[in-house]
Amino acid sequence: MTEEQAFALANPDGGVYVPGAFVLALGTLKAEPRITEAFRTGAGMGWHEHDEGVFLGCEQFFRPGYIANLVPSWIPALDGVEDKLRAGAKVADIGCGLGASTILLAQEYPNSRFTGSDYHEQSIEIARKRAADAGVADRIAFEVATADGFSGTGYDLAATFDCLHDMGDPLATARHVRQALGRNGTWLVVEPYAEDDVTGNLNPVGRVYYSASTQLCVPNALSQPGGYALGAQAGEAAIRELVTDAGFTRFRRAAQTPFNLVYEARL
Repeated sequence: MTEEQAFALANPDGGVYVPGAFVLALGTLKAEPRITEAFRTGAGMGWHEHDEGVFLGCEQFFRPGYIANLVPSWIPALDGVEDKLRAGAKVADIGCGLGASTILLAQEYPNSRFTGSDYHEQSIEIARKRAADAGVADRIAFEVATADGFSGTGYDLAATFDCLHDMGDPLATARHVRQALGRNGTWLVVEPYAEDDVTGNLNPVGRVYYSASTQLCVPNALSQPGGYALGAQAGEAAIRELVTDAGFTRFRRAAQTPFNLVYEARL
C-alpha cells in the first residue's frame, strides 16, 4: 500500500477509516425491501430493526472523526467546558450508540463522570463491554433510554453526536436536554455537515449523506412518535430554530470539519 492508502484503509484509529463506510453501506442495503415498503406506507423503519452491520459500521465510520477532533478541537471550542471536564464534570452522552464518544471523553477526562444513553439495548450492551475493555467502566454509566427520557439532572455538558436528525421528535429531546442541564450547562450538538439549501449539498459529502438519510435517518424518524423530524441534511438554520424553540438563548457554530458541523447551545 502507498502511505495514502494505508492512512485510509489500514488504521481503524486514524483520522479516516474507509472500510467502516462499506460495512455501514452493506448493512444498510440488506433492508432495501423494507425501506421501499416504508416509503410507500409512511410507516418508517426503526434503527433497531436493521442488520448489525449498520450499528458496527456506523461506529467504525464516525469514530475516527471523533478521535481526530473531539478532544483536540471540539471540546476546546466550547466556552469553559474543557476546564470543567478537567476539574470534574457531569456529562450526558445522548444517543451514544456503541459508546465511542463516551469512552473517548472518559479516557481524556478521568475526573469527570459520564452517562451514556441509547434506546437500542444491543448497542448499550456493546458499549458497556467496550468501556470495560478500555478501563473506564468505573466512570461511565450506560442506560437504555430514549433521548427525551434519559435520566439525571444538573449536567455540566450534554452531547448528541450525529443522532439528533435521526429522532422522530428532536424538539422533545432538546427540551429534555434543557431541563437536564445545570445552571451553566452546555449542549454540544454534532451533526453531519449540511448547508441550508439543497444546492449547497450537491457535493460528494452531501450526496453520501442524502443517500444514508434516505435509507436510515428519515425512516427511523418516521417510525417514532413526534412530528418535528429534521429530515435529510438539516443545516444550521434548522438546528438553530430547533434549539431556540426548545428555550435555549445562546447558539453558535463552534467548529466544523468536512464531515461535521459542531454547535454550542447554552441556557
